[in-house]
Amino acid sequence: MIRQGYTKYIKRVIVMKKWGFLLSGGFLVAIIVGILLINQRPNQARQQANRVHDSAPTFYLHGYGGSGRSSDSMIAAAEERGRATKVLTAIVSRTGQVELEGHWTGNTTRPIIQVIYKNNRNANYRQNGEWFKRVLIAVNRQHHFKQFNVVAHSMGNLTLAFYLANNAQNKKMPQLTKFVSIAGHYAGIIGMDDRANQNHLAKNGRPQQINATYRQLMGLRHRLPKNQIQYLNIYGDLSDGSDSDGRVSNVSSQSLRYLVAPRAKSYQEVQFKGSNAQHSKLYENEAVNKAVIDFLW
Repeated sequence: MIRQGYTKYIKRVIVMKKWGFLLSGGFLVAIIVGILLINQRPNQARQQANRVHDSAPTFYLHGYGGSGRSSDSMIAAAEERGRATKVLTAIVSRTGQVELEGHWTGNTTRPIIQVIYKNNRNANYRQNGEWFKRVLIAVNRQHHFKQFNVVAHSMGNLTLAFYLANNAQNKKMPQLTKFVSIAGHYAGIIGMDDRANQNHLAKNGRPQQINATYRQLMGLRHRLPKNQIQYLNIYGDLSDGSDSDGRVSNVSSQSLRYLVAPRAKSYQEVQFKGSNAQHSKLYENEAVNKAVIDFLW
């Protein structure tokens, strides 16, 4: 009897050890699976963010008197480096009607849309901003997107700025994520409402002399979405003592910081010097092209 009881006891111990081994093994497997799932989530989030980033179109806006030639070289540089592909040209008529030329296929990554205003000497920045909204709506109907980027030169910067002034909080519209400002005349144009070395910036970036256009944009400091938009502000200096690109003073271009930096995800400025930093040569400057491409993609 004692021997039988001892044998049963040994069997129970063996069974308990087996179950303990299985349970501990299963617990270990659960931990490993849990760790793998935890590590997988950030990777999935990164992959999703990359997909959204790659599908976001980049709109190129020309300046006063500009045309497709104003952004042709910048777009060509992006395509030659294999960073992006032009898919559409959005032509805005003199009455604000939008016509799209080209085709944006579903599998195109980093698409570019070139915007051309037929009335390219319209200094009504607010109207240009509203017409850019029509461009976004027209493109979005053809190919839905939630985010977009903008590269603007000269007056194109005011087009976007006034678009944002009226639509920055409109969640029904696609959301701006990256903005490249080239030679933006936010606080005046030399020969019109500014003179070389006339204006100065306070420590917080606010221009000491504020014109009517800049005053209308000051609401951006409170209307822009927080921590959403990344800014690259590019401006030229001829190194001739004017502290300007010949048309726009550095102070006028740098005045963007005061408007957007308080709510920006990031803000950086890059100054280019010499003859190739002249106002209309900036968008054909290879160094500028590299800075724009590296920032966007």
